[in-house]
Amino acid sequence: MSLSKPPLGFSWVAGKGPVARLVARPLRRFLDTEAASGAVLLVATVAALMWANSPWSAAYDSLWHTEAGFSIGSLDVTEDLRHWVNDGLMALFFLVVGLEIKRELVSGELNDFRKAAVPVVAAIGGMIVPAAIYLAFNVGEASSHGWGIPMATDIAFAVGVLALVGRSLPSGLRVFLLSLAIVDDIGAILVIALFYTANISIPWLALAVGGIGFSVFLRSMKVWWTPIYVVIGMVIWFATFESGVHATIAGVVLGLLAPARPADSGGAQDVFVEAQKFADEPSAEEIRSLTIQAQETVSVAERIGSLLHPYTSFIVIPLFAFANAGLVIDPDTIGDALSSQVALGVVLGLVIGKLVGVSLFSWFAVRSGLGTLPEDATWPQMFGVAALAGLGFTVSLFISGLAFDDPTFADQSKLGILVGSILAAIVGTVLIRMSARSTAE
Repeated sequence: MSLSKPPLGFSWVAGKGPVARLVARPLRRFLDTEAASGAVLLVATVAALMWANSPWSAAYDSLWHTEAGFSIGSLDVTEDLRHWVNDGLMALFFLVVGLEIKRELVSGELNDFRKAAVPVVAAIGGMIVPAAIYLAFNVGEASSHGWGIPMATDIAFAVGVLALVGRSLPSGLRVFLLSLAIVDDIGAILVIALFYTANISIPWLALAVGGIGFSVFLRSMKVWWTPIYVVIGMVIWFATFESGVHATIAGVVLGLLAPARPADSGGAQDVFVEAQKFADEPSAEEIRSLTIQAQETVSVAERIGSLLHPYTSFIVIPLFAFANAGLVIDPDTIGDALSSQVALGVVLGLVIGKLVGVSLFSWFAVRSGLGTLPEDATWPQMFGVAALAGLGFTVSLFISGLAFDDPTFADQSKLGILVGSILAAIVGTVLIRMSARSTAE
C-alpha cells in the first residue's frame, strides 16, 4: 500500500463492479501521474480551438461574454464569465502557487543556497533573455507592452512532457525543472504586480492591506480556525479586485502567509500512541480529537495545497484554457501572425530565449561556483530541460490578457504562445532523446 495517497478502503472504488474496475480505478491511477494535469489542459485547449473554429463559434464568444455579478447595497459588481475565471478562479491557482513557493522556501529545494543557486539563476536567465528577444522585435511599438508574455514556464505541460519523454533522466533534473518553474512563478507574480496593474484605488488597497495585517495578527495569536481565514481571504480578494491590483495577487499573498511548518512537532508517532489508547469502538469526540491532532502534524501550507491542488490542476487551469485559448485560426489570422512582430517575438522568446537563457545562466552559476549540476546530470540533458521551460502556455496566456486591450495584438500573441509552446516541446523532446542516446553510447 502506498503511503503517498489514502487507500481505497471500503469505498465503492475498491469494489468488483465494472464501473469501479474499468473506469474509476484506471481514472484514479491516471490522475496520480505527473502527465495527467498536462493532458487535461491539452484536451481543454484543443476543445476551445475546435469550438472557436467550428460553425458554432458564435456560441463560444457568447458564452464567455455572458455577464454575471452581485449587488450589495450601492455596490454593484458585474463581469463577464471570462473575467470571473481569470480574476476569480485563477486566484485559487495563484494561492496554490504561493503555498508551493512558501514550502520550497522553508523546507524545499529553495531552502538550501547551494541547491537553489542553479535553478534560481537559470530561471532569471529564462526570464531576461525571452523578454529581451521580444523587445528586440517590438521596441518603440505599442505592442512592446507584451514583453512579459514569453517569460513564463507552464509547470503542468513542462513536467508532463518531461515525465513522458525523460523517464531515463536523473531525478535531479525533474527537481531542477520544478524549482526553476517555482522561481519563474515568483518572477511572473512580480511582473504582474509591478507592470500589469491598472490605476490604484488607495481606499480599497488599504482595506486589502488591513485584511492581510489582521490575518498576520490572528496567526501570531495562534488562531487556526479555517473558516475565519476563508472569510478574511474573500475580503482581501475582493478589496484587491476593486483596488486595481490584479486580484490573483491576493491569492499569492495568502499562500505566502500560510505556516509552512507543522504546529505539532511531535509528529505522527504521537498520533499513533494516542490511537492505541482508544477502545475498539472509539467515540465521535475521540475520533474528532485524533483527527485534529493528526492534522497538526502537517503544516497548514501542505494541507491546503494538497486539498486545492487537484481542483486547480484538473478544473481551474483547464477551465482557464478553455476560456482563453479559443483563437480563430484562418488564413487571415495566420497571414497576420507570420508578419507580426508580436507573434515572432513570442515564438522566438519561448523557443530560443528560454533555451539560451536557462542554459547560459545555468552554465554561469556552475562555472562561478555558486552551485552544481543536478546529480548525474549532463549538459546535453540540461539543454533538453531548458528547452522544455519554453512551454509557457498558462501564465503566458494570462499575461497576454493583461498586456493587450487590442484584440489583434491579443490574437497574435495567443497564436505565438501556441506555436512557441509546441515548438519548445518538440525541441526539448529531440534534445532529451539525443542526450539519452549519447549517454547510452
